[in-house]
Order: sequence, then C-alpha cells, then structure tokens
Amino acid sequence: MENLALIDSFSEFKDDKLIDRVTLMAILEDVFRNALKKKFGDDDNFDIIINPDKGDLEIWRNRVVVADGEVEEPNQEISLSEARKIEPDFEVGEDVSEEVKLIDLGRRAILALRQNLISKIHEHDNTNIYKQFKDLIGDIYTAEVHHIRHRAIILLDDEGNEIVLPKEKQIPSDFFRKGDNVRGIIENVELKGSKPAIIMSRTSPLFLEKLFEQEIPEVFDGLISVKNVVRIPGEKAKVAVDSYDDRIDPVGACVGMKGSRIHGIVRELGNENIDVINYTNNLQLYITRALSPAKVTSIKIDEENKRAEVILKPEEVSKAIGRGGHNIRLAGQLTGYEIDVFREGAEEDVELTEFSDEIDRWIIDELSKAGLDTAKSVLEQDVEDLVKRTDLEEETINEVIRILREEFEE
Repeated sequence: MENLALIDSFSEFKDDKLIDRVTLMAILEDVFRNALKKKFGDDDNFDIIINPDKGDLEIWRNRVVVADGEVEEPNQEISLSEARKIEPDFEVGEDVSEEVKLIDLGRRAILALRQNLISKIHEHDNTNIYKQFKDLIGDIYTAEVHHIRHRAIILLDDEGNEIVLPKEKQIPSDFFRKGDNVRGIIENVELKGSKPAIIMSRTSPLFLEKLFEQEIPEVFDGLISVKNVVRIPGEKAKVAVDSYDDRIDPVGACVGMKGSRIHGIVRELGNENIDVINYTNNLQLYITRALSPAKVTSIKIDEENKRAEVILKPEEVSKAIGRGGHNIRLAGQLTGYEIDVFREGAEEDVELTEFSDEIDRWIIDELSKAGLDTAKSVLEQDVEDLVKRTDLEEETINEVIRILREEFEE
C-alpha cells in the first residue's frame, strides 16, 4: 500500500502530458535509480519493474551470499544467516533477490521521489515544446491574449503554451485586449533554465513575406516569388516580387483588383503603406522602381561603393524622399545601394549648412532629417507641409524661409 501515494499519479502524468509509454518508463526508472543511488551508494544490482498503466512498481535488490562475518560490501553481499531468513535453503555463492519496499527508503526519500518525478515530467514536456516551436521559427502563428504587461503581451495557444510578444516586436498602432487573437511569426525560441521562451514578432519583414504567402495563392503555389521585403513597421513597406511565368503580372496578382488582395495584409499591419514592385536584374531600373512613386530623370551608379546618384525634377524630390525620409530609406534597403537625390539644376542650389551663421544647427539637422538639405529644397515646400514633415514650429519655418529668400534669391 505504501507505493500507492507515489504511483497513483503515473497515469495522470501520462494522460496530461501525452507522454508515450516508453518515455514514461524511462523517466520513472531514472527517478527510482537516482533514489537508490542515494540510499545504497550504487544501483547496478537493482531490477526495477514498472507498469505505469496499472500503477504497479517492484524493486528487487540482487546480492551474493557470503559466509557470516565476511560481508565487505553490504549492498552487493548478504550473510548466509540473513539470506536463510528469506529462504532457509540458501548456500554461500548463490544469488539472492530481495524486494525493496518504498517505505524502506524513508519518508523524506519518498517525498523527494515524487518531487523529482514531477520535475522530470515537466523537463520532458518543456523539451518537447522547445523542439516543437524551434521547428516553427519563421512561420505565422496565432495565439490569444492572456494578459498584458507594460513591456510585453503574454499569449496562450490552444495547448496552453505561453508565447511572448515584446513591446518592440509590436507594430506601433497595435492595440490588443484580453481574449483577442494575435497573428505574428515565431521569431525565436530559447531555453531559459529548463523553460522555453517563445518570442513572437509582428515587426519582422518575414512576417510580411509570410502574409503574402498566406493571402496570395500565386505566391503560395510558387508562381510568384517574393525577392525582398523591407519595412518601417506600421508606416511603410516595399516588396519586390518576380514571376516565373511571363503570362503572370506579379504586381497585379499581389495587389488585386482595386487593391482587393493586399487590403487584408494592409489591415493586419495597422494600415502600413505597402509598395509592391517588379524585381529586375537591371540595377538602374530596379532603383527607379524602388523610388516609386517618384519619377526619376537619370541615375548614375557607383557599383564599387554601392552608391547611386539620382537626378529628379524638383517636384519629384519630396515624393522620392517620402514622409520622414521613409521612401528613400526603404528604397536603399531594398536595392542595397545608398541613394543620393539631386534636383535638376542643383548647380544653382546652396547647401543649408552655408547658412549656419544665421540658422541654428539643430534646425538645419531637423530639416536634413526630412531630406531637405539645400535652400531650394526648403523653398519649394509649403509651410504647412514642412510643419508636418518636421518637428519645427510654423514660426521657426517662416523665419528660415525669410533668411533663405534674402540670402539665396537675391
């Protein structure tokens, strides 16, 4: 009866954790052998017989009979008189098998056994979860918001596995409540101690690529390939696509009629503005397409230094740079080239840094962040547009424009 308190839980563990019979037997034997080593110093001469389905457990210690007074290894040898208490016809040199009851190990040992068993089961469970999610890295996964912390959202999947969506892996406009379903990619899985830490991301370019695979049949079927994806999460993205079938327009297939196909992806990403462009090996054409919606006049490429000088009409410059410089930054990341924008007639232009005696350096830096680094580039803009594109006050911008007009236009 003393075995029952410990082994009642065998089937419970097996059912709850879905551990196969062979694995459970191995875990149980390992736990008991560790206990025997602590108690007797060695476990080589013990046989452990376990039936986890029925909760049966037998432990047998095998010893050799030696003459009375000649026992040197009590765990390996038994005196003749002790052996004959078990069976009266034992002789010196014979093997004796004696059952060891759990109660013989002591109450503390039994409590430690149970705790060790629970620990081993959890360890096995965690290892399985780690392996399962390691294979899912880079795949889209859906889980439910369990609770919201300051720096992360904790999600639970259908099997109760905990998944972490850190603040920095969330799109800035993301807002979730408890019970909401959240989609993202499994970005990383780490073992912290014995517990797996599963990290989800919604900001990774790979998430956008996988959404294309999920939402656009031609991408899923391999008729259209996604060559490259770059993103500023929640703001803007550029996706280069190519088709192996000349009859398929890859951009048209991805966008759909009136944007019907890409609309679901845009909505999933918090209305992120997605430019889909045709990939090409023609570098000049690729850079031109990457800078859309701006229309490029000419390009000069320095392949050695991975730089491209792009000439545009003045009215196209702001389109090429984009709000906050997003468009030109993403075009550079997509093509792998650092892109410098020049206006037609730029030889008549003057760098803003030439006005540093009259305009504070921090103001010049703020304008430069918005891609406005010459006098003409500032004067070509509306005041209202400059307020939107920079952190400058309208009064400050008007003063800058006054200085530039006085010094530059005269």
